[in-house]
Amino acid sequence: MIKNGHHAAKDQSGEAGCSKPGASACSPEKRKRVVRLWCDGCYDMVHYGHSNQLRQAKSMGDYLIVGVHTDAEISKHKGPPVFTQEERYKMVRAIKWVDEIVEGAPYVTTLETLDEYNCDFCVHGDDITLTVDGKDTYAEVKRAGRYRECKRTQGVSTTDLVGRMLLMTKAHHSNMENTDYQQHTDNFGKGATLHSPWTGVSQFLQTSQKIIQFASGKEPQPGDTIIYVAGAFDLFHIGHVDFLEMVYKQAEKAYVIVGLHFDQEVNRYKRKNYPIMNIHERTLSVLACRYVSEVVIGAPYAVGKDLLDHFKVDLVCHGKTEVFPDKDGVDPYAEPRRRGIFRTIDSGNSLTTDDIVQRIIANRLQYEARNQKKEAKEMEVFEAMKRREHQEQEAQQDEAVAH
Repeated sequence: MIKNGHHAAKDQSGEAGCSKPGASACSPEKRKRVVRLWCDGCYDMVHYGHSNQLRQAKSMGDYLIVGVHTDAEISKHKGPPVFTQEERYKMVRAIKWVDEIVEGAPYVTTLETLDEYNCDFCVHGDDITLTVDGKDTYAEVKRAGRYRECKRTQGVSTTDLVGRMLLMTKAHHSNMENTDYQQHTDNFGKGATLHSPWTGVSQFLQTSQKIIQFASGKEPQPGDTIIYVAGAFDLFHIGHVDFLEMVYKQAEKAYVIVGLHFDQEVNRYKRKNYPIMNIHERTLSVLACRYVSEVVIGAPYAVGKDLLDHFKVDLVCHGKTEVFPDKDGVDPYAEPRRRGIFRTIDSGNSLTTDDIVQRIIANRLQYEARNQKKEAKEMEVFEAMKRREHQEQEAQQDEAVAH
């Protein structure tokens, strides 16, 4: 059971006297009151690694603005995105640490952009982002001293997630040492000898500290309507966001509890290689959503009397997707239906995890070519960095000998 709490984006920009982009009347005294931060990226197939980067960025200041690139910009510099720009805008808005987003942000981050939105500095992970011609997209803000770095989240990348979908096994949530999976992670998006230090695949290790960082621990307050939903919430996507937003709107003061099923349970009713993300990864993905108040890790499949009474549930919601029977063939929502507290929610979005997998499979060659191109550019930069470091070491040694 993980408490989370709804995070509404607070308009803190006014406190700084800089509520309008490009405002010039920002005295140093007022600017000190609110530190405004800028992050930008593709945010394609948003996962808990993206959320963790934004969480770390928000901790460095007060008001976080996130710029999201267009489909055309991503296609030019990296290759076609999996999700449309409208889908990606909505996904980023749903991350609870984000206060504001800028649609169609430029691919190269400039001082002009930071100044336009009155941001003190830009935050990015400790990997590298390159333009189509291999240049660091953050070079200008780095030179100006308006760049901060946060740690990349180990164990997840868009490349890895695409790979899991293409490799139809359950290795990603049962046995990371599986030889097929290892061969796949070595081959996907890489040439025979290319191994970028920024695109590696490593096993995700869940810790209690990571869960605490993502959760806020807020208890239900008097007058809250406690709403329970359950499912896999695999590859947490825009379909889930639209559903949870609609659930959140079912009451004036909603306290939304999400029950996540264990991997084995999800595989029982979804079959194939589902879930794509294991229970630990899915927990962080759901906790990052601003519409979620609490998460139950390993929730029972049947929503029974004990669960409803324990959480004092007022309403149980399910989407328009098929309700699979429990192991004994019984309707898992029989008890909430009997109590008259079950409600079917139509979010207006029919996207499913399986639809995303089909998008990837249909465009497999495009995505593999995109990742190989990205890997090659990163390796060129990495090799150049190593050569420069070696030259600097030799120069230092020569200087020491001379003295």
